[in-house]
Amino acid sequence: MIRFFYILILFFTLFNPAIAMEKKPYHHLSDGTFRNPEGSPKRDPNIKWSYKIFNKEKKKLDMTISDGHILDKDQVLRNLKKYKNGDYIAWIGHATFIIKLGNTTIITDPVFSKNAGPLIFGPKRFAEPALKLNEIPQIDLFLLTHNHYDHQDMMTIRRFPYKNAKVLVPLKLGKYFKTNGYRDINEMDWYDEININDNLKITFLPAVHWSKRSLTDTNKTLWGSFLIEYDGKKILFACDTGIGNIYKNLGNRYGPIDLTIINIGAYNFYPIMPYKDKSIYHTNPEEALKIGQDLRSKKILGMHWGTFVLSLEPIMEPPVRFKNSAEKYGFNKKDALIFKIGQISKMSDIIE
Repeated sequence: MIRFFYILILFFTLFNPAIAMEKKPYHHLSDGTFRNPEGSPKRDPNIKWSYKIFNKEKKKLDMTISDGHILDKDQVLRNLKKYKNGDYIAWIGHATFIIKLGNTTIITDPVFSKNAGPLIFGPKRFAEPALKLNEIPQIDLFLLTHNHYDHQDMMTIRRFPYKNAKVLVPLKLGKYFKTNGYRDINEMDWYDEININDNLKITFLPAVHWSKRSLTDTNKTLWGSFLIEYDGKKILFACDTGIGNIYKNLGNRYGPIDLTIINIGAYNFYPIMPYKDKSIYHTNPEEALKIGQDLRSKKILGMHWGTFVLSLEPIMEPPVRFKNSAEKYGFNKKDALIFKIGQISKMSDIIE
């Protein structure tokens, strides 16, 4: 009788949804979708997106690209050859970086398509990538933060020349690589760690964002950021995120961070949204600096600007605000970094 009683308790514990849910991390929901870290801002459900208003306001933007924003292709290729034997970081555009650390060359969220959307739809580039896909160096490690079209580019994934690279993706995104010939695919949950070699470790960390590629898959795949630890140094590829309490926790747990790479564009959706320069899912330049401060970052590099029109702030505004606000958040102006598209810098010049 006692044995039957224990079996009954075990059965109830394992198959009771409420108890089972308690054992799951906060960001895992019972319907198989995901949510942001506890305490993150939430989008007002009453706000309705309007393509009509967005396209009307978009026509008012000054699309003049500042001189020097995009480096000459010949210079990029020369610098790629010049630095090939050392550690470097190169901005290809938007969220795409090539980062070389020792014998491992990393690419982040590679997007080489002319538009960020399905087929011919979605925002078109106004700044070409610094290199063509067939011009990039051999890639050993492919990092993907989430499934939005300006980050998960299926044309690039299908045509990627180095499919023997190790791929690190959030939960439930591995299928896109498996069906396209990649073999070393690793799905990661928040706080999962993978040792790439004796000197290089990658940890997948939370971000305040969301996922969606169709009308029916909202938040069915995970999103996040990558902490790259190499030879005693820490680089956080924070990518797309909004402001959130989670960053103080991450700063306490993983900081100080030597270099945080974070979005500083795509933050203004007024008048569709009720407040100007404010987005739940993309930091404005000042919020990006605040996250850098929370992470105890030594330096912070702005990205996710100057490539696609995803929002309604002037296209060249983000880096100006980023630099001008640096000191308010404890950074020297020189430590709030802005790259030109195609810029390749020695890691030793950035991380001291």
